[in-house]
Amino acid sequence: MPRKPWLGVTLVAVALVLAPIVVGASLGNAWVRVLDFAALYVMLALGLNIVVGFAGLLDLGYIAFYAVGAYLYALLASPHLGLHWPVWAVLPLGALVAGVFGVLLGAPTLRLRGDYLAIVTLGFGEIIRIFLNNLNAPINITNGPKGIARIDPITLFGHPLSKPIDFLGITFSGVMLYYYLFVVLALGIVFVGIRLQDSRIGRAWVAIREDEVAAKACGINTRNIKLLAFAMGASFGGISGGLFAGFQEFVSPESFGLLESVMVLCMVVLGGMGHIPGVILGGVLLSILPEAFRHGAAPLQHALFGKVVLDPEALRMLLFGLALIAVMLYRPAGLWPEPRHRRELAK
Repeated sequence: MPRKPWLGVTLVAVALVLAPIVVGASLGNAWVRVLDFAALYVMLALGLNIVVGFAGLLDLGYIAFYAVGAYLYALLASPHLGLHWPVWAVLPLGALVAGVFGVLLGAPTLRLRGDYLAIVTLGFGEIIRIFLNNLNAPINITNGPKGIARIDPITLFGHPLSKPIDFLGITFSGVMLYYYLFVVLALGIVFVGIRLQDSRIGRAWVAIREDEVAAKACGINTRNIKLLAFAMGASFGGISGGLFAGFQEFVSPESFGLLESVMVLCMVVLGGMGHIPGVILGGVLLSILPEAFRHGAAPLQHALFGKVVLDPEALRMLLFGLALIAVMLYRPAGLWPEPRHRRELAK
């Protein structure tokens, strides 16, 4: 690599290492927790980018795979069923089970495109959430709407990441330790995504996205390639769900509603579909901006109206929606689209 890209990589690495320390010292651990969720959402968005960005398959039920991974971790590593499996055995199993669910979703939808595919995947996501909400009778499997609590935290070298640790005179809190783990795993997913994008499989996904009939005429097995996209995207969602369960130490069906699926899809579309750096940018922005709006909504409302006329949460969503509309109007290909898309828009 030339010197300039290496310099950029070094600066990004230093920023990633120092971010939780600086944010924790200046804003508190609550904002470090926001960074943790930003890394989780980046992993989710990168998984959905395989399905939506690479293969061009609109999936509105992607959060179901996140739920599968989270509940599998909760069932196998909590007192609920009396099982306490090793964390690093549960996470790969969650990826495998979520990948199987991805194939189960993809198999009956192979001939669907566009709005029809979106409706079917939306129904799949709601079915998973309703099952999780009702599988507490006659046999209590998921504990229903109460959720599963006291989940085992993620451990690394025998140390639970929920407990702080001292290193080089610096005390790293639990949320900081989780941040570093999530960032390392997110970088691993980025590496896999980059390798897939430039591979024969990645080019086959792009061919299907651009023209499925032409791709089939060129000899691409569109059936298997689409199933592979669903399975690989779902496996990334399953890993993210397991990490979420270990981080929160509690899961419930409320965490896996339609709004979460829409939020992850917005990250992919806002950043730039099919462009991994753009998807990362979209994931970070849409994870941090809502919290910034949450804290700044009340002062802004007071400055504009002089008194409280809107619920702070409603104003936060209003500002968030306006920001998304503005971006889609002026940057329809996303904030950081693929170079090819940028050249097309420049013509």
